[in-house]
Amino acid sequence: MVSSFGLLLRRLRQRATLTLEELADVSGVSARAISDMERGNSRGPQQRTVDALAKALQLDDEQRSALTEAARAGRYRPTSPPPGACELPRGVDDFTGRWPELDVLRRLAGQAGTGHAALVAAISGSAGVGKTALAVHAAGQLTEVFPGGRYYVDLRGMDAVPLNPGAALSRLLKALSVPEQRIAGDEEERAGHYRALLRERRCLIVLDNAAHEAQVRPLLPSGGPSLTIVTSRKVLAGLEGVHQVPLANLDAADSARLLGAIVGAQRAAADSDSVAQVARLCGNLPLALRIAGNRLLTRPGWTIEHLAARLSDEERRVESLSAGDLSVAAAFALSYRQLSLPARVGFRRLTLVTAPDFGVPLTAVLAETGLDQAEDALEELVDLGLLQSAYAGRYHFHDLVRLFSRARLAEEEPITLQRQARQRMDDWLLETATVAGRWFEPDHGAPPAQWQSLVPLGSQQEASDWLQAEATAWLEALRSAARQGEHATVVEVAESMYWFSDRWMHAPHWHEVFALGAEAAAALGDPARQARQLNQVAWAHLVPGDDPETALRYTAQVVELATRSAATAQLASAHHAAGGALRRLGRLDEAIAAETRAAEIFKAGGNIDAYSQCLGALGTCLRDAGQYPEALEQYLGLWALLDDDQSGMTPSAAAFTRPIALARIGECLGLLGHRSEAISKLTEAISLMEQARLPAPQARSLETLAAFLAEEGRSGESRQAYARAAEVYQAIGHAEASARCHDLATMSPDGQ
Repeated sequence: MVSSFGLLLRRLRQRATLTLEELADVSGVSARAISDMERGNSRGPQQRTVDALAKALQLDDEQRSALTEAARAGRYRPTSPPPGACELPRGVDDFTGRWPELDVLRRLAGQAGTGHAALVAAISGSAGVGKTALAVHAAGQLTEVFPGGRYYVDLRGMDAVPLNPGAALSRLLKALSVPEQRIAGDEEERAGHYRALLRERRCLIVLDNAAHEAQVRPLLPSGGPSLTIVTSRKVLAGLEGVHQVPLANLDAADSARLLGAIVGAQRAAADSDSVAQVARLCGNLPLALRIAGNRLLTRPGWTIEHLAARLSDEERRVESLSAGDLSVAAAFALSYRQLSLPARVGFRRLTLVTAPDFGVPLTAVLAETGLDQAEDALEELVDLGLLQSAYAGRYHFHDLVRLFSRARLAEEEPITLQRQARQRMDDWLLETATVAGRWFEPDHGAPPAQWQSLVPLGSQQEASDWLQAEATAWLEALRSAARQGEHATVVEVAESMYWFSDRWMHAPHWHEVFALGAEAAAALGDPARQARQLNQVAWAHLVPGDDPETALRYTAQVVELATRSAATAQLASAHHAAGGALRRLGRLDEAIAAETRAAEIFKAGGNIDAYSQCLGALGTCLRDAGQYPEALEQYLGLWALLDDDQSGMTPSAAAFTRPIALARIGECLGLLGHRSEAISKLTEAISLMEQARLPAPQARSLETLAAFLAEEGRSGESRQAYARAAEVYQAIGHAEASARCHDLATMSPDGQ
């Protein structure tokens, strides 16, 4: 029934021959508010609103008095809501952490009513991360800020049939002391009535466990001094003008504090190491921590160390995290049941990935879908908190969710399908790795025109990016192929990494890649390929591994193997690698002899590319021996070879060698006291290295340049060069060198 105020207002407006919009323009009261009044959703507006309308309608004293009385009559006094209506659930005394998020909610509470729109905060996060606990705890702290009341509705977003917005509005209106007979049957009218009430009341509304934006929109006030907190497993990105509060797992310190608060400070302090271990095994997930704490409380005979041992068993961990009606598996299962069929399949099979994260193409291979469908599935999993995405295009599991996913795979897919999915993934990874690695080999380069894949490999940079991003995945696939005796595949993959390994030389896995290649070549009875792989193992121990003694042991094996099988090229490579190891050990005469022997064999065989590398290595030996003029002469000879179009050197090898040779020339010039010329050469070389994407020699050259600049008194430029060297070293994984350069970059001019 429309209120007497609404009837009177409409009659007076029509008598003044004004439309809603015209009255709104003249009075300054919004057309929507006037409509709510006339339809009875707002039965008792405040006196300032009545005065504005009366003035706009040019009412006489009698009419103004009648309108004021009608508003006063409709402005019923709020009474206590029905007992239990939308009461906040019980909070917990041991609430821990979440200070940044609480600060955001407190700040929003302080801003409530200062703007035109009502404020809304949307807390999102995975199952068990503590969204409800945060919302309820914040509401408990904000009692005095919201004298109009604090109200809570569980929207049951994870149920098969979530709570209807109309039913939620009915509950809220009753809690706001609206008699049931005055609650409209139409959902839109209920929403209007609710918004009208909250325009005048300072309330805090907690809408917990929302399913989606459409469920929430009718429950959001349009204006007024209220604050609404919405929680959802999904990021409700479609809600306009909402303050998003994403919730991650607790950090290690807060996790330990929460567990200690549950089991008791004295008990936790007695075994702090086990507390930290239990927190880690719970993945710092608040629900899991609470369950673990409750299990310890109900089993006083258990030690924390005993629980940690039980949780260490991955096969039983998720099942062990249950106490009464609290269960990690049940919480995850609610989200799992919400998934579409493609997302379920992808979720289960992604547990086959052993890498810490994965991308869209790998998901498409496992789920047997296209890229668009795979990306949709991944985003659906992120929306429901079953996957996390630290940055665009890469996804990862929470540890407990991975175990839950593994259980779903074992229960819902036959072992034959699991094996087929794993084999399909491994085959794709190894094929793509081989094609990407060949990009850097002079005889191969870009993929064949007819080759197709799910990843773009149109440039060396794209190939390098993929090989680095998926290194853990393709390495595990290589291990699997080796275990299954797929020797030809293993050798092919290892050989494809020969040139790329120079671009990413400080990666930790090269010795394993080439060792697997050597073992596979031996199994195939191919001593020449075995020798080549062993040479690469020696390189991996020498250059990124900085272990020349081990490198020498491998080169000795290659010399014996290559001599026996007449593998001349590999014999020369072994001498070259041995020369590098001997130089690092300070055995310079032996190093020069080894490099000279390698140069002779390469030149005789017409391998000018490798011959040029030996010339450079000989220059380095002479430099280390303090024979700087002789070293400079050696490098200048190499430079002349690079400039000789008839030398027989391949363009790609020349492009690779040229900036390195130029840097060594600059280095020798500096050592001979010609620092200005040295700085010029090094600067040019560094620019060429950056263009050619040669980060390892670039980092070393930057460090050398920085030292020469410092000697010239150009301290500011020197610090800049050291800082850049630190960045490049860090990018290639050389942490020690990066730290060294960083320290030099931040040192004051007086050396302090």
